[in-house]
Amino acid sequence: MIESVVVAGAGQTAAVAARTLRRRGFDGRVTLVGAEHDAPYQRPPLSKEYLAGEQDRDELCLLTPEWCEANDVELRLGVAAAAIRPAERSLELADGTRLRGDAVLIATGGRPRRLPGVEGDRVRHLRTVADADRLRAELRPGARVVVIGAGFIGCEVASTALDRGAHVTIVEQAGRPLGHVLGDLMGDVMAALLRTNGVDLRTGEKVERYEETASGAIVTTSGGTSLEADVVVVGAGMVPNVEPVTGAGIETAGGIPVDAYCRTGVDGVYAAGDVACQWRPSLGRHVRAEHFDNANSQGMAAAKNILGGKAAHDGPPWFWSDQFGHGLQHAGHADGTDRLVVRGRVEDFDFIAFYLAGGVLRAAFTVDRGGDLAIARQLIACDAVLDPDVLRDEDADLTDLFDTLG
Repeated sequence: MIESVVVAGAGQTAAVAARTLRRRGFDGRVTLVGAEHDAPYQRPPLSKEYLAGEQDRDELCLLTPEWCEANDVELRLGVAAAAIRPAERSLELADGTRLRGDAVLIATGGRPRRLPGVEGDRVRHLRTVADADRLRAELRPGARVVVIGAGFIGCEVASTALDRGAHVTIVEQAGRPLGHVLGDLMGDVMAALLRTNGVDLRTGEKVERYEETASGAIVTTSGGTSLEADVVVVGAGMVPNVEPVTGAGIETAGGIPVDAYCRTGVDGVYAAGDVACQWRPSLGRHVRAEHFDNANSQGMAAAKNILGGKAAHDGPPWFWSDQFGHGLQHAGHADGTDRLVVRGRVEDFDFIAFYLAGGVLRAAFTVDRGGDLAIARQLIACDAVLDPDVLRDEDADLTDLFDTLG
């Protein structure tokens, strides 16, 4: 019988898990352990509304002190989880204390990937609210901002920086932004979106050298260009925080592997969120996703399964991004697809693209057509085989496609 749950982590996944445990009637002890001193908060606004100064710190809050007190959820903040002790069913903290739990959920998330040689007083990484506070003060009108990496975080920071009057250059080593996620054609669309809105986008170039001077920083690329900057933002992805399970008999290559129920290979130990590499039956492989929706759904599934449920998590991943006044959304997995069908006009940044594999809808990407994407998500979950002519036809109602499914 489960009488106590300890969660290593105090972010989105941990907050959702705690709420789910209480909503499902669990009245045992719940403890969340977080390395940051802040109570659980949302991270997506850190590169958008919060960074732009349009959102207050209080609006980020996920679990208020009042809610935690009313629901008897203990927050241990400012101390990191150091190690799992499976034999003792306990979590050891960095300060040496140990917390026993009948079930332990690893929701430690990740940390920004550092680039060798790109370190100094002018270099910024964006992961915490403290990071966002520092960067926001530096995104002034006329500031020279160099962003390394054209992933979603890099592009969002670029958008926010431009809105605040800065001059922005993005250095991306791949041939196009987000090509590994969206494919070449949609990667080219992303490049056009950046350049149309004033970003100096340098693709196919790596950072060869970084140095700081009395007046700023200089980023030298493999193309031979020297870029002067007041601030350099590195958006090179994330490293999962797997350290707490090292030595606990759990594999950690590429994240913490779990099954469809968020269970690790050690009894009583679960993992969810950015740190978890989950088995996806629909894909036949493990996948680690660094998205808000994934953190929510896995946190909920893990909590239900800790309480004895059988809540498999295998829905199509979904994430969104707000950039340059547009709403971008993506669902599913575009890798391995063999056909791209577009409804709308990519040149106007008003479209939805459908990714098919053998006629089966596997993924979709949209700019400013969130309603269509919501329908596409449902069709992806159904493994729907669809007529490309209907998908591209603006006059065809996408909801009618459900009537064609067997």
